[in-house]
Amino acid sequence: MTQTRRRFLAIAASFAAVPVAARASTPAWTGIALGAEASITLDGPASRTKPALDDAIAALRQTEQMFSLFDPASDLVRLNQTGVLSRPPDEMLNILALADQVHRASGGRFDPTVQPLWQALAQGRDPSHAATLIGWDRVERTRAAIRLGDEQALTLNGIAQGFATDRVQAVLRRHGFGHTLVNIGEFAADGGPWRLGIADPEQGIVLTRSLTNGAMATSSPGALRLGGHGHILDPKGHAAHWSTVTVQAQSAALADAASTALCLASRSDIPQIKARLPGLRQITAIDAEGNVATF
Repeated sequence: MTQTRRRFLAIAASFAAVPVAARASTPAWTGIALGAEASITLDGPASRTKPALDDAIAALRQTEQMFSLFDPASDLVRLNQTGVLSRPPDEMLNILALADQVHRASGGRFDPTVQPLWQALAQGRDPSHAATLIGWDRVERTRAAIRLGDEQALTLNGIAQGFATDRVQAVLRRHGFGHTLVNIGEFAADGGPWRLGIADPEQGIVLTRSLTNGAMATSSPGALRLGGHGHILDPKGHAAHWSTVTVQAQSAALADAASTALCLASRSDIPQIKARLPGLRQITAIDAEGNVATF
């Protein structure tokens, strides 16, 4: 997936994150990470915040070195080029384990092996052959090596931003911060409440949600078009059911992956998927007409 892929979790109140009934907090750091706008909000004197931010940004850059599709030296790019990643880092095994959990819970809707299909559509090529390469069951994962099936490639863009968000939040916690908002394409909050607006690419900001001690992620298939297709691809070739899905969960990585999968789930399937993923707290789905459903 390209760096133009966008997530539509906008922040309400003039697009600034604000604690409810309190003055606005200014992000202590802003930048770009994993192709997304990123920010870290925390309060305190520079003597406390600077060491925490330095460590958080270092963890963020380390995450990019593992999961980025845009860094030719990243672990993910090397895996896709060679089909094998020997002695993968624990973080790679952990993110693939969560991907597997969401894949199974969602009936295969979340599948990182859609990358060749994504590339074919983005480049205007016939996608027929690329579609045959989809198959999460062909990916082998052990501590010794990760192996892909012939011609397969992975994208972690539906989960890596959330994973990075969780890592940054963990660093801030280790530094003793208990009231923070981390945004690495997805959001993770300690303390709160933080009032976040949910935006749809067609409807704009549709509603707001309050986030306290949790995570929130939003996916919108129509945020980027690929030859008439939304950029979130159903492994079985079906059209997306929703224009935007927002998930609140115990972790940003889980919210990220679940929001991606649930864009492809029908109204009747969403409660079943939610029941299979106990870490999910609330699901907000917006259809093409702007109607909102909450699960």
